[in-house]
Amino acid sequence: MEFRQLLPESAVIELPGALEALQPQLHSGAERPSVLVNFVASADGRATFAGRSGGLGDEGDRAMFHGLRERADAILVGTRTLGVERYGRTLGKPERRERRAAAGRQPEPLACTVTRTGMVPLDIPLFAEPDAQVVIFTARDMDLNGVRAEVDVVRLDPGKLTLTTVLRHLRSHHGVELLLCEGGPMLFGSLLQEDLVDELFLTVAPKLTGGGTSPTITSGPELPELRDLQVVWALEREGSLYLRYALR
Repeated sequence: MEFRQLLPESAVIELPGALEALQPQLHSGAERPSVLVNFVASADGRATFAGRSGGLGDEGDRAMFHGLRERADAILVGTRTLGVERYGRTLGKPERRERRAAAGRQPEPLACTVTRTGMVPLDIPLFAEPDAQVVIFTARDMDLNGVRAEVDVVRLDPGKLTLTTVLRHLRSHHGVELLLCEGGPMLFGSLLQEDLVDELFLTVAPKLTGGGTSPTITSGPELPELRDLQVVWALEREGSLYLRYALR
């Protein structure tokens, strides 16, 4: 699948080659993974339509979605997004898992979520998959009866259940160097509040929602000041824009 690169220079590229260059940044003293955030949004700024994000994307967006997953060591997703999007295993196609294994990596990224209430949608396909590895960070006890996935429940005191703590745990206990956040907007907003985001991958779909109450890609408290973004590259395919930003 070819994409037209608009920035930093004009070219025709294939996505796997562009994503192979992704390397974790070293955070001196922070002891956390590099954090990438991936979202799709309509041209009028909505992250969902009719309650879900899938209708906004196209084949190019799905290629970006799965390509980033193939590069990541772990995927962080909010509990609501897990349930609404009905998450399954993180890499469904055997050839993707085989490429990772051939490179000496785990066949699939670790799936991670955070909950203060202990409410997690255990009925989704992800938790029925015996080969799936999941880490749940929570302040409550959890009943995992009937779950077939391999689940590690990390119980933390409510006062210590921050995303900074979560990321440090993933780095020190699971060796996660590159973490991919797939939302939702509240989780992205919380990562920004704790200054934990390194890059944003944003697909701008050539579609309009026409209003409604769908969220934008971030929600929660406003930041104390604006965060600047620097364009790393901009791609185009069939009217969709694929923007990669570094946070300054």
